Amino acid sequence: MEFLVEFEVTVPKGTPEREVKALDAAESAAAVGLARQGHLLRLWRAPTARGKTKAVGVYDADSRAELDTLLSALPMSGWMHVTVTPLAPHPNDPGAPSLRY
Repeated sequence: MEFLVEFEVTVPKGTPEREVKALDAAESAAAVGLARQGHLLRLWRAPTARGKTKAVGVYDADSRAELDTLLSALPMSGWMHVTVTPLAPHPNDPGAPSLRY
């Protein structure tokens, strides 16, 4: 199943910069791992207010429960507000194998 996942990260005030940098690096490594495993298909940054980070991604997981497990293991999960939307195939999807020319 594919899922559209929106992340909004809010770093708690007073968090030392070195901790933010360390978690950011760990988050990047986790994203690479999820991509290699075939779970993270695409990822974009989205505009947001200063002091926050917002990302939008497409993930593949066998179930919502598996996706929740993957997302809760992310290093910054405690700082994230996550919105998940399950996706279903659309008959007019230009990327679908049946519509490719």
